Amino acid sequence: MHIPDGFIDGKTAATAAAISVAGLALALRQVRRDLPARRMPLLGLAAAFLFAAQMVNFPVAGGTSGHLMGGVLVAALLGPSAAVVVLTTVLIVQCFLFADGGVSALGANVLNMGILGAGGGFLVFSLVASRMKGSRGRVTAIAFAGWCSTVLASIGCAGELAWSRTVTWSAGFTMMTGTHMLVGIGEGAISALAYLAIQRTRPDLIPELAKSAKSAKSDRHAAPRRRGELLGYGLLVALAIAVFVAPFACPLPDGLQVVAAKLGFDQRSAGTAFHGVAPDYRMTGIHSAAGATALAGALGTVVVFGLAVLLGHVLVRKTVAGSRKDPTC
Repeated sequence: MHIPDGFIDGKTAATAAAISVAGLALALRQVRRDLPARRMPLLGLAAAFLFAAQMVNFPVAGGTSGHLMGGVLVAALLGPSAAVVVLTTVLIVQCFLFADGGVSALGANVLNMGILGAGGGFLVFSLVASRMKGSRGRVTAIAFAGWCSTVLASIGCAGELAWSRTVTWSAGFTMMTGTHMLVGIGEGAISALAYLAIQRTRPDLIPELAKSAKSAKSDRHAAPRRRGELLGYGLLVALAIAVFVAPFACPLPDGLQVVAAKLGFDQRSAGTAFHGVAPDYRMTGIHSAAGATALAGALGTVVVFGLAVLLGHVLVRKTVAGSRKDPTC
């Protein structure tokens, strides 16, 4: 659902960018205040995983493909503000390295997938999880919230296209939401499976299931080692997805591309000057298409991980000893 250059006009792009800057500023402030220092490196792991996962398109009915946005999954583990920060990091790298999403539309993409998708989806997750108790309730909540996050992002995109007079509101809303209701099924299913796996293997990463402060204190010497293992193996998993799975992802156009073709505005992005370092996730100079995609995926995964970890270090603020302790890794 990455909007390219040319799909929205200047006033829409500027307005969306202003809202996104305000939302990102709020998110950075909340992450700095609320996310414990020991969990900051998880921003990098989440960003690397989302980047790699978003390279893997899955087929949807009607010759359309979709990919995981992942905002609700990250929000459920680290909080909605952290999810906005992670998705913004991923979108920036996708835009400037791989020309996935236009430079002028970057603010709109952050608004749709980060603020509306992750933030709005997390509100749905919190509401449903509060009424469906237990592990099954949380998994059900994240599946439904993942679906809602995709639909919410598509509604935001339809509104931006309509405000730009690219398409009428009725046509854009109907086709965008109809298409992404199907894509959202995949989003919800993947999010639920990932959440369930984390819930069973690393329940300490889920706030509702985190260890008590007393248990964490008795195991404090092992915690740094566990964190290092988690980050190391997590990064390797993300790299494996980007290198060995992404080159063979579904080649069908995504939901926005299909809608653009059907409504006749797909050529509005033709001739844009910015092509990134590896446009369409393919490193130049490599004859093998799979190899070019694998190398681009590995590069992007490492860059996203590094930027998010660096941002986490910048956001860490020193606290008075004993003022705020986190029982999780």
